[in-house]
Formats: sequence, structure tokens, C-alpha cells
Amino acid sequence: MKQTGAMAFMRGLTFPGGQQPVIRGSGVYLRYPRMSDYLGWSRLRHESRNFLTPWEPSWASDELTKGAFRRRIKRYQKEHRQDTAYAFFVFRSEDNSLLGGCTLSNVRRGVTQCCALGYWIGERFARQGYMYAAVRALIPFIFSTLGLHRIEAACLPTNEASQNLLVKAGFRQEGLARRYLQINGEWSDHVLFALLEDEVQIR
Repeated sequence: MKQTGAMAFMRGLTFPGGQQPVIRGSGVYLRYPRMSDYLGWSRLRHESRNFLTPWEPSWASDELTKGAFRRRIKRYQKEHRQDTAYAFFVFRSEDNSLLGGCTLSNVRRGVTQCCALGYWIGERFARQGYMYAAVRALIPFIFSTLGLHRIEAACLPTNEASQNLLVKAGFRQEGLARRYLQINGEWSDHVLFALLEDEVQIR
């Protein structure tokens, strides 16, 4: 019953009161990206490029342009409507500063009820607990609102900060996927993590 209701709920984007979700956590909140976020997003990504490059797919030549951001927003909206992915920007509650982003991609329904979690944070906000707070805030949304059963995440073996975040958030390491994703222009091994709905603990 929960899965059927969640699917109908999400396909129409009919959140309570017809509003898009605002997810609140400890010192942070998450919401869907908007065109009005472009300036803050482009500045944060630009200043953090060297910091982010080792962990991300290669950037397009027009990565930070307004046109590319507009196309990104349209893609996000289409994915939301189709219930295939959900993108969020993460903001600091005290001053509304954009901190980074979280994406729930590859949403699978049917007998799987699973999604893949990805995230990034600006260099000047890293290692301050913000992304951990964002991930912890997202978990109830994924399991209760989206009605999913399993969250998967993958990170490079050298990305100790990301691995530590996932473990702290309750994820369990499940294995190693060889040449799993193309990162910074190279096919790279990834450590695989997952969190199941019945493993969630109140913290």
C-alpha cells in the first residue's frame, strides 16, 4: 500500500499543499534547484573546481554557463515528473548559503524500490558536518515519502571522507565494483555502500 501510494504521490509532484519539498536537517535544509540559484551555484562550483575534479565526471566546456544551468534545471524537472531522479541543493539554515547538492538518481520501482545517492559540497564548506546533516535529513524522505526500500552509494577507494560520511550515516560497505564509473576522464573502481529501510536508527 505504501509503495503504490508513494508512486502516485511522486508522479504528480503533489506534495502537501501542492508545494515542492523543503527537507530540514541539523543546521541545513534541502530543496529543488531553481534558476535563481544560478549565480551562487556557478560561483561555488567555480571556486571549488580543483577540489571537486578528482571525484566527479569530467566537466563540459560550458559547464558553468547560464544556458547549461537552464538545461540542467529542465532535466531535473523532467526527472522529477518521471520519478527517475530527484536533485536537491543544500543550504545552511542560518544564512541560506548554498553549500552543495545531493542527487537521488536511478530510481527503480517494481520489486527493487531503490535509488543511488550522490552528493557534492563546496570546498570552503567541506569537513564541517554539513553534508552528513544533509544525508541524514534525506534518509526519511527517501524511505517514507518516496517509499523506497534501499539506498545505494558509491565512492572512490581514495575518498576516505566520503566513505566515513556514509558509515557514520548508517550505510554498510557491500563490495568493490571494478571500473564502475568514469571519473575525471577515467574508468574507476568504486567502493559500494547501501542502507536498507529497516536499518535506519534514530540519531
